[in-house]
Amino acid sequence: MSGDRPTMPPVRLPSDAELARDALSAPLFARAAKLARWAGEGTPVGAGGELLAGQLKTATGLLGLDDDEDGPAYAAEAWQLALDVGLVEFTESPDESADASPDEPQGTAVAGEELATLTSGSPQDILDLWLGGLETVLADAAAPDLGDLVEQLSEGGDGDLDLDAIDWNPEEEADFLDGVLGNLYLLTALDEGSPDRPVPLPALAASMIVPDDMDEPTDDVLEEVSDAMMRLDDQFRILAPTGLVRYQPVDEALIEVVDGEGHIRESVDGVTSDLPEEEDVSRYGMVALTPLGLFAVRSRMLDAGIDAPAVGDLADSPADDLLAALPGHPGFAVRAEAELWLARRTPLDAARELLAAARGADDEAPARRLMCQQTLSLVGADAEPALREVLDDLQLGGLARVWLAEHGATDVPPPGEDMIFWLTVDTIAARLDTEADDPEELRELVESLVSGHSGFFDALWRVEHPATADVLEAMGRLHPDKATAKAARKAAFKARSRG
Repeated sequence: MSGDRPTMPPVRLPSDAELARDALSAPLFARAAKLARWAGEGTPVGAGGELLAGQLKTATGLLGLDDDEDGPAYAAEAWQLALDVGLVEFTESPDESADASPDEPQGTAVAGEELATLTSGSPQDILDLWLGGLETVLADAAAPDLGDLVEQLSEGGDGDLDLDAIDWNPEEEADFLDGVLGNLYLLTALDEGSPDRPVPLPALAASMIVPDDMDEPTDDVLEEVSDAMMRLDDQFRILAPTGLVRYQPVDEALIEVVDGEGHIRESVDGVTSDLPEEEDVSRYGMVALTPLGLFAVRSRMLDAGIDAPAVGDLADSPADDLLAALPGHPGFAVRAEAELWLARRTPLDAARELLAAARGADDEAPARRLMCQQTLSLVGADAEPALREVLDDLQLGGLARVWLAEHGATDVPPPGEDMIFWLTVDTIAARLDTEADDPEELRELVESLVSGHSGFFDALWRVEHPATADVLEAMGRLHPDKATAKAARKAAFKARSRG
């Protein structure tokens, strides 16, 4: 398989306009915008721009959170976000003394310049603003509990913060959260996770803790998974209002507090691999990246130098690049990418470009031809002249005849035996490259090919194809009949001896 495949599978993203609408409607961002407008031309505030007690109460009511016990905290978070991203700007009063009361104004907050971006900026401008706010919330999510900090400072007595004493490493915590979001991104890219198919929190935590080669997690590892779940539960509760994730928290009935720390009351053994019924799993928390979250994690990956393509990136690329990339795409993305590429070209031009790019005797050529065939299946009858032009080409004549037959073409000369067997080797070679993790379909193909021809292996080992010996060896591994498998391996030896 090619070493040039993308680091991450491609993802499908909505348009920037749709993503910008999602950003504007995310609860935390929408609240921040509302408070910025409320700030208007000037609102007296405390040191650093925080809202005074009376203003916080007003802001809570403005946001419709009076009846929510966490309403003041939500209002304070929204106000802080507005300050962080420039929706609100704070100017400290020059005549205020350093020992002024915390309840007295220390400066003035006004609607910031970035507030106009929400109404007059482009979708990308809005997304950039939202991404900036997300970074501050991610930093908050990775920070230790404020209560732990206050307790540590009060016990220390000297006002110095000892990170070791609170068991918190900023870089490790940020890396852990990045890793979790990366795993969620990968599951979504592979179409195994979405807002409609959330990932159980125990499985997500286990993916970060349990070693791949560990069959049965030890008690210590399960305890680590439980602790990770509690951390993630806190973090996802913080992140959900940003619009990054859709999150169903851990059932409070499953949480017990021991020595001031929360723990999962019931064992997580059994929910890290063999999951119980869905309604039981959901009690342990369920999380999914939203489309906006997928966009955000991809943006952060690109900034970090990770190759994280999106479906549609290849729409203007030459066919060589398209056919080289498609074998690394998940099945659902192959068709979507191909359709977007075809939409930029006429059927006839597209077919000729694809066929030219599919030629070759290198190791990746069979997979290119398979992707060419799949892409051509989406092209209409206007492409027929291009397919007829390659009927005598040993590498392309077979797939051309398949296309013409599927489109009801007439007067198509039958292929010679050499072309039939060459196409057989080429097809299996391509399948070996693109379906190595799911051999069942390939095994069925091998069985049907062998059963349909009495002298199959005697003819196949003579085929002048670079992958003939490899294909025969694979057939020997895949075919369930021992005698047939032995015949395949013997034919593979002949093919190698001939070369």
